[in-house]
Amino acid sequence: MNKLLVCQHVPFEILGTLNPLLKSAGVRIKYVNFGRHPDAEPSLDGYQALVVLGGPMCVDDADRYPHLLTEVRLIQNAVERGLPVLGICLGAQLIAKALGAKVATHHTKEIGWYDVAPTTAGRGDPLLRHFRGRERIFQWHGDTFEVPRGAIHLAGSALCTHQAFRYGTNVYGFQFHLEVDEALIERWMRLAHYRQEVEALHGPDITDLIRRETPLYLQRSIHLSELVFGEFVELIGAKKKYRMLPSR
Repeated sequence: MNKLLVCQHVPFEILGTLNPLLKSAGVRIKYVNFGRHPDAEPSLDGYQALVVLGGPMCVDDADRYPHLLTEVRLIQNAVERGLPVLGICLGAQLIAKALGAKVATHHTKEIGWYDVAPTTAGRGDPLLRHFRGRERIFQWHGDTFEVPRGAIHLAGSALCTHQAFRYGTNVYGFQFHLEVDEALIERWMRLAHYRQEVEALHGPDITDLIRRETPLYLQRSIHLSELVFGEFVELIGAKKKYRMLPSR
């Protein structure tokens, strides 16, 4: 039975729609909860894949969250072992950093439903090929990453050029939140510090707008997540090749 290691930063950023796909495929899931155990030093021995979830911190907040450096090393080790790796939001930024790319505060925050379009390479990618010309995807981020050297740029939006990349054949970074369902979106909007962030950006009516838009786009988003994440689950069972990290 294949085993997956999941890096979790806060209790309200979870696998979401990816979770039932993994369980249906018989993948055993082990969480490293850095919020509870910031000094954890997980090993990838015995694991066939790594997923790094989102969180409200920035990748350069290692003085406040030293585990971020632990995760960078863990990602580098996963890449060297040839394991499938998926990073979502903060997770994608950590993968970019682990591969030597710059991560910084973006000029504009994206919070809510935004159009995401695959690049030419994305349209031919095993995961992103399921995207239409434009897909309305949920976002919640204020940072962005550069595409790492040697990686393939897969998707972008009008406000954030770098929304997804692939390194090699099995390492993916997604800035967007394809894992959300209605309950998860509602949970985020009820969290005081998350709600304050979105209202500071768009005003007090933004949560009502998100609630109105969610029924319009969520069904397609969940279907898309099943297709995209389903492909990633398939990667976990595939034969891996060892890769070397780019020199920095």
